[in-house]
Amino acid sequence: MIPEIGLAALWLAAALAALQLLAGFIGARHDNAEIASLARPAALLQAILCGVAFLCLLYVFAVTDLSVKLVATNSHSMKPMIFKLSGAWGNHEGSMLLWITVMAIAGGAIALIERRLPEKTMMATLSAQSFVGLGFYAFLLIASNPFERLTEIPPEGNGLNPLLQDVGLAFHPPTLYIGYVGLSIAFSFALGALLTRNVTPDFARVMRPWVLAAWIFLTIGITAGSYWAYYELGWGGWWFWDPVENASLMPWLAATALLHSASVLAARDALRTWTIMLGVIAFSMSMVGTFLVRSGILTSVHAFAVDPQRGSFILALLVLYIGGALVLFALRASTIAEGERFSVMSREGALVVNNVGLSAILGVVLIGTLYPLFTEAFDVRVSVGPPYFNPVSAIFFLPMMLVLMVGPLLRWKSDNAGRIMKPLALIGAVMLTVLIRSLFYEDIGLLPFLGLVLAAGVAVASVAPLFGRSLRRTPLAIWGMCVAHLGIAVAMFGMAADTAFQKERLVAANVGDIVEVGPWTGQLDTVNAVAGPNWTAMQANLTMSYEGGPGQEAHPQSRNFWTPVMETSEVALLTRWNGQLYVAVGNQGQDGRWQLRLWWKPFVTFIWYGGLLIALGGALALVGRVASDLRRRRHADEEDMEDELAEATA
Repeated sequence: MIPEIGLAALWLAAALAALQLLAGFIGARHDNAEIASLARPAALLQAILCGVAFLCLLYVFAVTDLSVKLVATNSHSMKPMIFKLSGAWGNHEGSMLLWITVMAIAGGAIALIERRLPEKTMMATLSAQSFVGLGFYAFLLIASNPFERLTEIPPEGNGLNPLLQDVGLAFHPPTLYIGYVGLSIAFSFALGALLTRNVTPDFARVMRPWVLAAWIFLTIGITAGSYWAYYELGWGGWWFWDPVENASLMPWLAATALLHSASVLAARDALRTWTIMLGVIAFSMSMVGTFLVRSGILTSVHAFAVDPQRGSFILALLVLYIGGALVLFALRASTIAEGERFSVMSREGALVVNNVGLSAILGVVLIGTLYPLFTEAFDVRVSVGPPYFNPVSAIFFLPMMLVLMVGPLLRWKSDNAGRIMKPLALIGAVMLTVLIRSLFYEDIGLLPFLGLVLAAGVAVASVAPLFGRSLRRTPLAIWGMCVAHLGIAVAMFGMAADTAFQKERLVAANVGDIVEVGPWTGQLDTVNAVAGPNWTAMQANLTMSYEGGPGQEAHPQSRNFWTPVMETSEVALLTRWNGQLYVAVGNQGQDGRWQLRLWWKPFVTFIWYGGLLIALGGALALVGRVASDLRRRRHADEEDMEDELAEATA
């Protein structure tokens, strides 16, 4: 009965999306149209119904209802509860239901909260949001029904991919999806503004918090995904330029550029066309990522390989939404006024340079991701990896970091370099010190060397806007900018340090042998068989010591799952303030020795600390912007009340 309730809720939500599309479209074209009043209630009810459908899916996974095909294919009664629940979105159909649920809730939130834009623009925005949603409802209900029943109930389910049976899966996909789908809000706002020719600073101020919220969740999702791949896959890497990783990075790059552009439009009434274009591109990258992950054209650890028919459905949606938006942009772009002009030597100028750099890196990643797929169509298989991505991206990334040091120090509209010479001199002195110190290290590599130097400069530059300010009176938005930029410096330092200084050892050891890597020395004590709820493992027990200090236990495992059958490596991590010891155990050789792989990875944790700082900076900025908007709205209401009182008195 529960699956039928979920399916019925989905059909009703789709019907409400159609009503919202019609009501919003009429409301955007005609003043005082009665049907327009239904757009907001339809969005709210749609959000509730999608929430009900997703809760129904969580329930059938929680109770392991094997009469539901999705549960039988992706779950097992012996799994821990957290993995039963996370299995609800660890598959194609469930992940798409999560997608449309987040989209519906976001649309309902807009309908409930936003009253700042002209009603026609809001109606056009709600209509655009429902138009996007209808395509995904059709995809779920026609091609990917998550509540499909089985005629013959199996005695047990197939289980979830063991690589996905990890706590990280409970957080990584939902945060990414909130980010992905949150960019549909930017897309809808952009289309609404285009349709009603209302590209104004007020429009940017309304859109910016929604984009910022999506960007925060994207940042958290990418950071969590990076750490998951680092410890779960057992390869010791934090970024592989995997096509699915790129699918999340591309929307983040576009959203970062969109945030900067929206800030310029909100503050200075400039970059109108650029802001609209980035709103379209940001969601376009989300759609491209959706197609790559779910079309079956990729082979990846975390891609959902499905049949080509469903991939064609998603491709059709991508062409419809993005192609239609670009056509509309081409038709309406000439009607958007140019906006205010500004000097190259200004904060706007610095933001434009960084936006161009972000767009260029986006192009580099997009080409590198799609090129192997293009050549494969002609039976030519190529691999595009770090030898392409790292140096080509660096061509644009390194100058961006230099501009990032200067931009926040500049004034709006126009400025002169002489005014900021003191903080620039301090930044230069710190960079020079790090440069000289780094020269004493051998075999450091050019890119890590530049990364260390620039990380030091960005770290100092990130707090430079606070110099001379009263810290208690500094707006939260400024604090958010500083913390986010500091996070970039911290993450860049972690990347450079790990690449430059990591040590690796591959050894074959008997019980009792001494193993060494970098400053760590230890002993393989025992190797025991252990069992979990749906796996067995060989666990190596080591005692490791850092520079002769007290011993610390490490317990890497080689696991064998039986639902489904798969062997995985569960690494052991010993974390210090200055890095991590990373230990993985392999198979036993014919001579009785056990294969051990050990890495000493200096400051690698700073990569994820930096990612969290970036997200924290975004959260501070979001709170600051929302609080500022509330104060502005309250002040406007007070003025209106005073005017009404004056008129009544007169």
